[in-house]
Amino acid sequence: MIYILINLAPILVATGIWLLLGAAYRATVDRGVSPPVTIATLLIATLGLFWFASILAGALILAPPKAAPWIMAVGSAVVIWAGFVLPVVAITQSYRGARLGQITRDGLFWLVTMVFQAVAMKLLGLVPPPA
Repeated sequence: MIYILINLAPILVATGIWLLLGAAYRATVDRGVSPPVTIATLLIATLGLFWFASILAGALILAPPKAAPWIMAVGSAVVIWAGFVLPVVAITQSYRGARLGQITRDGLFWLVTMVFQAVAMKLLGLVPPPA
């Protein structure tokens, strides 16, 4: 996991993007739906989002050059979202009794955020670990 240290700046920027988009989402679309954010919740979310950005960075570094670099960057974010994030959001929220509209909005939030992160990390440049 040395790639995380090598790419710390792009990963931290991507984490910050996620936190900003999340704050905007909570202040607008999610207003009044979720409980207030505590310091503990914010800390856990930040650590989790950092880890998520790290995994996305790893996927972007390892993506095979089968298409143009930007297609692979955005495509990797979409594939991870469709394969892992959306099902987890849908299943978890369904168990909690969320309505389809809320599940859809939250799922789309994660898609938009992951694409923004992939674009940011691609613009900043990611460096593969030494061989």
